[in-house]
Amino acid sequence: MATSKPRATSSRRTSSRAAAGKAKASDVEVVEEAGGMDLDTGVGIVTALLLILALLLVDYELGKTLGEGMLFKP
Repeated sequence: MATSKPRATSSRRTSSRAAAGKAKASDVEVVEEAGGMDLDTGVGIVTALLLILALLLVDYELGKTLGEGMLFKP
């Protein structure tokens, strides 16, 4: 197996990296997100409402035709 030469760290190289890191940190701009509902939250709410509506419609139909609904008994 080939052996590699050990790396020599130079002070110039490390100081330029440190200076570049400090410059990048000061260039960061903080952007605030607009308030409100995102798409995932909206889809979750619509899905929950549709599931509740489906349960009510099935219960209504069971109560109307078979007389066994939880909420809509004759």
